Amino acid sequence: MKRTLLVLLPLLFVSCGERRETYENYFKSHGEGVQAGGVKLIPISTPKGNFKIWTKRVGNNPRIKLLLLHGGPGATHEYFESFESFLPAEGIEFIYYDQLGSAYSDQPKDNDLWQLDRFVEEVEQVRQALNLTKENFYLLGSSWGGILAMEYTLKYQQNLKGLIISNMMASCPDYGQYADEVLANQMDPAVLKEVRAIEAKKDFNNPRYMELLMPNFYAKHICRLAEWPDPLNRAFAKLNGEVYVTMQGPSEFGISGRLEKWDRKKELAQISVPTLTIGAQYDTMNPEHMKWMSTQVQHGSHLYCPNGSHLSMWDDQQTYFKGLLKFIKEVDSGKTKVDL
Repeated sequence: MKRTLLVLLPLLFVSCGERRETYENYFKSHGEGVQAGGVKLIPISTPKGNFKIWTKRVGNNPRIKLLLLHGGPGATHEYFESFESFLPAEGIEFIYYDQLGSAYSDQPKDNDLWQLDRFVEEVEQVRQALNLTKENFYLLGSSWGGILAMEYTLKYQQNLKGLIISNMMASCPDYGQYADEVLANQMDPAVLKEVRAIEAKKDFNNPRYMELLMPNFYAKHICRLAEWPDPLNRAFAKLNGEVYVTMQGPSEFGISGRLEKWDRKKELAQISVPTLTIGAQYDTMNPEHMKWMSTQVQHGSHLYCPNGSHLSMWDDQQTYFKGLLKFIKEVDSGKTKVDL
């Protein structure tokens, strides 16, 4: 198809008596005012140059605009697609956003870019480009996105109206301890022994590693649905391994990358915007820790998903979205703490 267009387009321009245009210029020549289905490519600046970030708005509500920060690091917005079944009907606008290095955004090959403080500045540039303000800006971070959301809030909470930390603890060392002392011990001893042996050899590309983890870890603690939904499979298929391993590390039991020592437990008290923490019974993250987080921020609410895991927006949808919607609506009405 592309080769055919390359041949036909110049002929079309010549036959019409117009100047010859390149294939690239032809498809970039749409003018101002063109509707793009909510998609906006946002230019951002970094210490390593300028790049473009992909975003897409769903809905239109001047008072409630929810920006979604996906996990990974290096995953994609796609696993948030379940939000389309719940938020638009309630009149809530939300915005998909692929972070730099992910899916539809630019994917530069420079490990120096994968730094937490740089990602925070990226979120701020995206906020400004989308004209999100303290009057309407809600930020939801899932998993790694929860780390990013906490860091952003600690620096820029004057821009926020509400914060949602979905399935993420406030300490990577505490998460590592939970993974070692709780999650690992829930695994079949023979399976765990083989997993540990692979990790000890740093043989993470061994197909056997994922063969063991998928039924014994992912299916129990990431998403408990018997058949994973297409949006989730697409997000995993596009995961940027370079970003993920650099920041998270190659092991699923704890964090060993640049985030290894990240801990913001003591700083939670500085967060003054209304904050919802979401935890789940079968999560990779300690649900008790996420409940505790809601008591440490100044205006905290907590949502517990009894049937959910790390992606409880999929395997405990009714609890997850009922609580999320109630929190957003009540904060919009002026409340700072919501009983869920």
